[in-house]
Amino acid sequence: MVTLTPPVLRVSDSGRNGASVFEVFTALSSSSRGLTEDEATQRLLTVGENRLPADRLPSAGDRLRTALGSPFLVLLGGLGVVLGVIGDVRGCVTVAAMVALSAGVRWWQQSRSDRAMRALRDFATHTATVRRRPSPDSPAIERELPVEDLVPGDVVILRPGDVIHADLRLIAAHRLQVDQSPISGESLPVRKDTEPRGGQRTGPLSRPDMCFAGTSVVSGWGTAVVIATGSQTFWGAATRAANAARPPSSVDAGVKSVGKALLRFMAVMVPIVLAVSGWITGQWAHAGLFAVSVAVGLTPELLPVIVAATLLRGAANLAERRVILKRPESICDLGAIDMLCVDKTGTLTEDRVAYAYAVDIDGRPDSQVDTYACVVAAFQALPYNQLDAALADLLCADDEVVVRARFTKITESPFDVYKRRSTVVVQEQSDERIVITKGDPDAVLGLCSHVQVAGIVTELSSDLADQGRDLVASYEKQGVRVLAVAAKTIAVSTRFEESPTDVNGMVLVGFVGFVDPIKSTAAAAVRQLGAAGVSVKVLTGDAPKVAEYFCAMAGLPAGRIVTGADIDKLSDSRLGEIVCRRTVFARIDPQQKARIVTALRASGHTVGFIGDGINDSSALRVADVGICVDTATEVARHAADLILLDKDLTVVADAVTEGRRTLGNTMKYVKITTASNFGNASSVVLAGLLLPFLPMLPIQLMVQNLLYETTQLTLPFDGVDDEYLRRPRRWQPNGLVGFAVMFGLLSSIFDLATFAVLWWVLGANTGAEQTVFQTGWFVEGLLSQVLVVLVLRSRQRLREASAPALPLLAAVIVVVVAGLCLPFLPIAGWIGLAPLPAAYFGWLMLILAAYLVAAQLLKNRWVRRTELFS
Repeated sequence: MVTLTPPVLRVSDSGRNGASVFEVFTALSSSSRGLTEDEATQRLLTVGENRLPADRLPSAGDRLRTALGSPFLVLLGGLGVVLGVIGDVRGCVTVAAMVALSAGVRWWQQSRSDRAMRALRDFATHTATVRRRPSPDSPAIERELPVEDLVPGDVVILRPGDVIHADLRLIAAHRLQVDQSPISGESLPVRKDTEPRGGQRTGPLSRPDMCFAGTSVVSGWGTAVVIATGSQTFWGAATRAANAARPPSSVDAGVKSVGKALLRFMAVMVPIVLAVSGWITGQWAHAGLFAVSVAVGLTPELLPVIVAATLLRGAANLAERRVILKRPESICDLGAIDMLCVDKTGTLTEDRVAYAYAVDIDGRPDSQVDTYACVVAAFQALPYNQLDAALADLLCADDEVVVRARFTKITESPFDVYKRRSTVVVQEQSDERIVITKGDPDAVLGLCSHVQVAGIVTELSSDLADQGRDLVASYEKQGVRVLAVAAKTIAVSTRFEESPTDVNGMVLVGFVGFVDPIKSTAAAAVRQLGAAGVSVKVLTGDAPKVAEYFCAMAGLPAGRIVTGADIDKLSDSRLGEIVCRRTVFARIDPQQKARIVTALRASGHTVGFIGDGINDSSALRVADVGICVDTATEVARHAADLILLDKDLTVVADAVTEGRRTLGNTMKYVKITTASNFGNASSVVLAGLLLPFLPMLPIQLMVQNLLYETTQLTLPFDGVDDEYLRRPRRWQPNGLVGFAVMFGLLSSIFDLATFAVLWWVLGANTGAEQTVFQTGWFVEGLLSQVLVVLVLRSRQRLREASAPALPLLAAVIVVVVAGLCLPFLPIAGWIGLAPLPAAYFGWLMLILAAYLVAAQLLKNRWVRRTELFS
């Protein structure tokens, strides 16, 4: 059995210029016919599946460690230890139960997320075309194979659009270009061939005979042998070296900022409470209990759980709209988009290209133009694009038989985005061959020295060339996409290499036109996005006149159109100024798309980019939110954050709105809960200075927080004000401290009013009556926290605000009833509660009513002063 070592270094170090193909096959015990099925199975057992560590879903143990790793749970665990040390067994047990509950919910949610990601991975299964043999004496068979089953020694076929999932050594290649930017940072595709040439650059990335996992094929094709899989690939080694840490999302950063704010509160308040209470009373154990109460009051125990629940609810809502999120956190980035870059095809149009007509340079129908264009499409080896498919549809089965019988393919030069044309050489008669080129009219006209009109070939004068360009422009103004067709004859002995001399001197035969109808929903979607504060920019490779026509049909004013040639003349800073003012960018290549997206982001915009082609991956990666459809190329799906099951701008507009709704509900919880917890902690501090006993036990504060946050689990179902949805929203922690202080101190004022009623009116002012006092504040604090959510959930006045969702309203009612009944239940003694006198409830209603009115008035004042509040 062959010994499988990390082959990148093993193979590449075999000689100064690298190992030969024969040496590679010898080292891997393989051949150009590929492995047998038995050999591949045995190697798969030896080296394992072709997965990177990041591709493997976490185990149950990993999920448990993640669930317990929340800083809030660590804080709760520390409080539980303190309670155990000071002898509060009930508090310690309660904290342990809350830690277990919170960790359990997080573990369950992570399990759901992992199942969803597994389903998504299965939905977008990646495959590779592999050459295998059923037995040693059998001929090789090419078949599709899940990339996880690739093993060293497999022979892989590479075609445009393929993502490369293993490190490969090329054994054959034809005009192969690979996007190597994910691992090398090179902006342009890299030409690959089978010669292991050395050069000034050293290292495996500089070798043209090697392709690496994580890169993708832009054009051409090739055959290669797998030399490393999984963690042994160059990508895997780099991943291990960098720990493959993904930058935190805005949601992760936002939750961390809230945690830091609360820790700052604790760092200030807890030592003050401990020092002051211990100095005044001389009872340091009592002072420690006070300090623990303050820390508990400041801790939002279920913050990570509720944020995760809100994100997952948003993801579920998007799934109903046929949108799949690869990362739940990206939904909030979606809500922040203020610029959406789209291609014309498939977003503004039906993505249904149909052949229209073929004409000569005078605009007269010419069947020879059809014939030559169909010959190029019929003999090309690359997968059809939409224009090629339309030409193929033009040929019925009998016509294709005739074409293939009449012409014999000699060679071809495939289409790429830089030449903007494709060429095929065919032989029709024994003594001559025909070179036929089709492509962008500007690119093809530049190759032509003659033109054929009515069967007569004449010199292509400047006037005739201008006439051809005017004809193309007139069609493009009507939304017709145009290809030019040119041809020339060469001798059989001529070797065609597509050098400048090989493709110059062509004869312009004519033009082929195609139409792609405008989508009926395009104009409405553009209006919907505009009403939501999202500007649509069109980035297309089509001609300016075509783009202008379709933008006008979609109700999108084109203004002055910027072309790719214009962009190449601009510096990055100047481009940043231009892209913010212009709407349509035509005749641009993939790298220019990425430059436009980068320039928009550098100008302070949050950018979404919709792409589905091989060449859109760079722009998808640099956008804040990359969006593609499920039928996109594997490269695009790999780079995107969102996958649309329907390619429609209306779906994107709905998804943007859902992103804002999700962020709005998340921010509701963060701000209201932070204010409530700050108010609780402030009340504990004030009571510590005024009362001879604790106003509420730590266990009571934890139960109160738990009941309150149970209602907040229904916030993901709540609605958001229409005004909030009208413009882009980001996670904005600025002003959170001010909001928490303002509304926290307001709640403390009414807590003090409750203290006064309990102390002076109801006589709960002795050590014997402290249980009644603590119970009274427990009930008032719980009800005030729960009810004020109905006031603060909207920035509008109560009569103008959207109605709370039924789950939220039901949860509030249930917790209010539970809070009122809890002192009278058998469990009350466990948490230190006692029945309350009837007179208390009249005062409770008065205090709560006054508090809610004051909260509404303060909210109105706050809204007038700041735009932070949601």
